[in-house]
Amino acid sequence: MLSGHPKGLYLLFFTEMAERFSYYGMRALFVLYLVSAFYTPDNASHIYGSYTGLIYLTPLLGGYIADRYWGNRRSIIFGGVIMAIGQFLMFASACTVSQSIFTPGGAIDSNVDNTLSLFLMFAGLAALIFGNGFFKSTISTMVGSLYDANDTRKDSAFTIFYMGINLGSLMAPLVCGSLGTGNWASPGNFKWGFFCAGCGMLVSLIIFTLFKNKYLVTPDGIDVGIPPAKDRKPQDTDKEHTTTATGNSPFRAAGCMALMAVLMYAFASVTNDLNGWITALIYSCSIVLPIFIITDRSLTRTDKMRIAVIYIIAVFVIFFWSAFEQAGSSLTLFAEYQCDRHIGSWQMPTTWFQSVNPIVVVAFAPVMATLWETLAKQNMEPSSPVKQAIGLALLAFGYLLIAYATYGVDADTKISMWWLVTLYFIHTIGELTVSPIGLSMVSKLAPVHIASLLMGVWFMSNAASNVLAGQLASLLPAEGKKASTLLGVFEISSLSDFFLIFAIMAGIAAILLFALCPVVKRMSKGIL
Repeated sequence: MLSGHPKGLYLLFFTEMAERFSYYGMRALFVLYLVSAFYTPDNASHIYGSYTGLIYLTPLLGGYIADRYWGNRRSIIFGGVIMAIGQFLMFASACTVSQSIFTPGGAIDSNVDNTLSLFLMFAGLAALIFGNGFFKSTISTMVGSLYDANDTRKDSAFTIFYMGINLGSLMAPLVCGSLGTGNWASPGNFKWGFFCAGCGMLVSLIIFTLFKNKYLVTPDGIDVGIPPAKDRKPQDTDKEHTTTATGNSPFRAAGCMALMAVLMYAFASVTNDLNGWITALIYSCSIVLPIFIITDRSLTRTDKMRIAVIYIIAVFVIFFWSAFEQAGSSLTLFAEYQCDRHIGSWQMPTTWFQSVNPIVVVAFAPVMATLWETLAKQNMEPSSPVKQAIGLALLAFGYLLIAYATYGVDADTKISMWWLVTLYFIHTIGELTVSPIGLSMVSKLAPVHIASLLMGVWFMSNAASNVLAGQLASLLPAEGKKASTLLGVFEISSLSDFFLIFAIMAGIAAILLFALCPVVKRMSKGIL
């Protein structure tokens, strides 16, 4: 399955693997660290959602700078350095935390002062968010640049690349989760997990720096990812793809800025969570920036139609990830408090459930890549939108299953952990038909001169979905908590109700996307 692909793919594979080890190592501990040292579970879920949302928003900035000024290579190195600093600030936060601010009964202990550790934690999160913007979209774009525009191996290449992502996220919870053995009584013990995550980021930087010049080239031997002034071909500077003063008036930018301000005020007014303005920023950017890009008059009609396809699929991806990303928040708390994690006399650490997803990805990514290549040779391969609709359907089925398993279960009852493992298995197969295929689709459809920027737009859908995921996670029922209401209509008074919401949401999205597949395929003008 790996034969026939350029060596640059393997370099990006291992670079991303080490970076994802860093990210998922920290993520496996993050909510547990917040709950053990600083916040209630509801507030911790909101903070987690805001953090992961901003993680996927900043690739817009990094993609723009890479496309216009730095090139992908320099952006990746810069972003990696900043992220390493962020991980070590998280380590410093856990080193300085004294103890939980909560008493065993749940009251706040006024004698505990974790101000310094809280400041260091937010400084670390800021560095991780900013650095990720320069790393995430640029490395994904480089995978597509290693192949010719019409190379049928792109879907399988991104599936292989995705396997590298998940090798890192497989090892991270096992290693960082085992080292970061913090709990309510000793939150400072999380420090070694965060330290290990920082080391993973340094490994990623070293691998990329050592081998980038040797292996990152196109099939014609042209360097990939260098600054655009050196990389641009003559045909890229024609009238069709040159921004001019007449093509893009200042009124376009002013109009988008005004719309941004109105939307931020509107979203902030109706959002009453802990991080309302962050939520408003992410949702507003998710609407305004795609409008700003597609109204660029230097784009051809075909360009705009293909970009519109990216936008349409990105909307559906929001529903996928907002349900899928419960793994880092509500499903982590569900595993901690309501799953029987014993195998004999041994109890599985909660963080280890985060490795189920990458284990399945690593095991089945080669199978899926081979499947797509085989179907392509027989002219039977489904289009990218159909693959993503299948992923949404699998996501809905997984939540239907866990809703059935938790039907009638109260706060004092624990269910077998194998129900949760099965959910993760089904969701991961769905993920393999959504995420790597989406990355490949963007690389196929995006105009070359804004490829990294549009990859950032694609990740922006993840930003919106992660914020939404955090808001939905706060609806998780808990002992002594008043029943929540979704949209003022659906009362969520049990675990089964909570999981059923995600099954319905993903199921409706899957049906709609299946219905739209013929339309978006025509809009792609022969690409999909």
